[in-house]
Amino acid sequence: MMNPISIIKKYYTEGTNQYYILVEHSRDVAAMALRIVDSHPEWDVDRAFVEEAAMLHDIGIFLTDADGIGCFGQEPYILHGYLGANIMRAEGYPRHALVCERHTGSGLTAEDIAERGIALPPGIYLPQSLEEKIVCYTDKFFSKTKLHREKKLEAVRRGMLAYGEDSLRRFDEMHVLFGDSF
Repeated sequence: MMNPISIIKKYYTEGTNQYYILVEHSRDVAAMALRIVDSHPEWDVDRAFVEEAAMLHDIGIFLTDADGIGCFGQEPYILHGYLGANIMRAEGYPRHALVCERHTGSGLTAEDIAERGIALPPGIYLPQSLEEKIVCYTDKFFSKTKLHREKKLEAVRRGMLAYGEDSLRRFDEMHVLFGDSF
């Protein structure tokens, strides 16, 4: 069985602010994700995978330039999912890599990537599986700068709308699936 904390400790130094932010944010996301999974046994979702993926979805943040969360890497923050996916593939977890790659915003379309000039190679950056969608959805409710504070739905929706109607529509579709779970 995989231990997400063991993987995190390969890339983050325990006791640092960066480690604390990543782990605490990920625990919040995982807790909400598991509430959704547990509310829908009829979906036959892989519970262990959801928990692992929620803990590892942001593993690439240390490679980005996001000083507000203690990250002083070279890459733009928008690439953290893609960078984390590369880490997870190198660790031998391609399914977890897909969650990393596909959780940004409500997913990124080819149009989003082109319009915003995001330096991502061609690929699928929209969550596909229920497990991917659960982690993507629950991640929106937790900030890395205000740990342990669940955002209100309307605040999340405003955040999605800032990236366009299509982004909000994708989030709202996930909310229809998951919003009654907790």
